[in-house]
Amino acid sequence: MDDAYGLREGEIAVDLPEHHDAGIYFIGRIATPWTRREDCPKNPAESNALCTIHLDPRYAAGLKDLETCSHVIVLYFMDGARRDIVLQRPRHYAGGRGVFALRSPARPNPIALSVARLEAVDGTALRVRGLDCLDGTPLVDIKPYFASIDAHPDAVVGWREAEGRSR
Repeated sequence: MDDAYGLREGEIAVDLPEHHDAGIYFIGRIATPWTRREDCPKNPAESNALCTIHLDPRYAAGLKDLETCSHVIVLYFMDGARRDIVLQRPRHYAGGRGVFALRSPARPNPIALSVARLEAVDGTALRVRGLDCLDGTPLVDIKPYFASIDAHPDAVVGWREAEGRSR
């Protein structure tokens, strides 16, 4: 593992289980402008870049009616991320945080979630804005975003508010 993914002072890594509990099918790949971790946005809200989701053609029928959606939930597998860190010290936060209190890609199952604006569907290629992953990232799933059930404007992340950051 290259040094860019090394432990920072105060971080804790654990031994991972010997075997996986389940398997997933990668249903495509995501093309983005970023090839290096340090160039990638820290989160999807920082990105307005046009990215392309290339869905495996076998799943083409699953796109029926998706073009009617303005936004989609994109689940992807951060395949270059560490999976053993349970206490992290992100550069831009004060102190360490537990992995489950962060949206960091370094986690036991590095599955990321973004709500992306769907710009176009062209065959099995989806043009979207609002992703934060490296070029070639494996795609796990696509779901329609429903503002009526997916948005929770009253949601709070207490430690962020304590640091004077917005929700």
